[in-house]
Amino acid sequence: MGGAGGAGAPRSAVVVGAGIVGLSTAWFLQEQGVEVTVVERDRIAAGASWGNAGWLSPGLAVPLNEPAVLRYGMRALLDPRAPLYVPATTDTELLRFLALFAAHCRPAAWDRALRGNLPLNRACLEAYDELADGGVAAPTNSAPITALFASERAAARLLVELRHSADTGLPIEFSALTGEAARAAIPQASEKVRAAVRLDRQRYVDPGAFTHALADAVRRRGGTVVEGFEVTGLKQTRGSLSVHSTHGEVETADAVVAATGAWLGRQGRAWGIRVPLSAGRGYSFTVPLEEPVSGPVYLPEARVACTPYSGGLRVAGTMEFRRPDAPLDRARTDAIAASALPYLDGVDLSARSDEWVGPRPVTADGLPLIGATSVPGLYAAGGHGMWGLTHGPITGRLLARAIATGRTPAELRPFDPTR
Repeated sequence: MGGAGGAGAPRSAVVVGAGIVGLSTAWFLQEQGVEVTVVERDRIAAGASWGNAGWLSPGLAVPLNEPAVLRYGMRALLDPRAPLYVPATTDTELLRFLALFAAHCRPAAWDRALRGNLPLNRACLEAYDELADGGVAAPTNSAPITALFASERAAARLLVELRHSADTGLPIEFSALTGEAARAAIPQASEKVRAAVRLDRQRYVDPGAFTHALADAVRRRGGTVVEGFEVTGLKQTRGSLSVHSTHGEVETADAVVAATGAWLGRQGRAWGIRVPLSAGRGYSFTVPLEEPVSGPVYLPEARVACTPYSGGLRVAGTMEFRRPDAPLDRARTDAIAASALPYLDGVDLSARSDEWVGPRPVTADGLPLIGATSVPGLYAAGGHGMWGLTHGPITGRLLARAIATGRTPAELRPFDPTR
């Protein structure tokens, strides 16, 4: 492990949240010589870190507030089967978030978010390699992501977006494929697939297994991970902070990191966090395969992601704005299966198991919340939208450096939680 920053560097930290972001921050704090305790309201990887598609995809990790989302948003108001779904609501907080989110779905705002996230995309795979070299015993699988299209025009639009990302400085390799070439690479691609785009140098993982391996690594290095610790309060005492649980437990440290995912929005108002954050819930399920798929498959027209998982295929999709702990709506998994069906052969989308829903923390401006809050010693880490798995370890590395040294890296400045 490296040594802690200067004389005023924290010697101990409590990280609230045992998802990929919180555990990555804990691991990299240990690299800085900080003693860590991780507390989790439920269990390790209970939220969005379990059921997501498992992509480590810097080539596709663009902010959600792209201008085209407004078109999907209008459709979502009328069609509950749409990839972006906003159920009828009188929730004024959600309505305020949606209005501000729509205001940021402009080319200039999206480009600002795209460039702000660029340092995370450039270094995200390197951070995963550092975890692997440091003993996190879960594989990351290298494979291209193949995007399948029924429309050649839609494939051309993705190529334009990828070229724009490359022009901003993102190192990305991609190529156009014919429908025939796509079926040669992905036997599950149906005859309706007319074009494809292949993104090289991407990876994928089993997200739940990786998050558990990361927790095991934190424990092996002397850290403590406490499950079932629901935080009800935060108190400052003589230069330290303490977090209190519903059962009267108390954990005290020099610094606290709030990596609470979709719950960060409600908690953060008292900490000077002004950027609205909402739960963009994603759904997934697993289906059997007649033969293995060679790598992740993306269906952009349906907004569905497919990943090899436990000998089958994990199918994930939907951005549903609803309270984070609302029950699973099986109509959403039905809609995902129906939208994916035209693109895939040899995949029984009716034989679904492991149906899951999880809340992803989405900010109104497309930039995550990473850094110091208005409360001395309290830091936020969240708001990555759909890309928390891709950006979790690099977020942890940069934030741990900021906490240990007292200096904010230039890469984190666009993500100031109090902006």
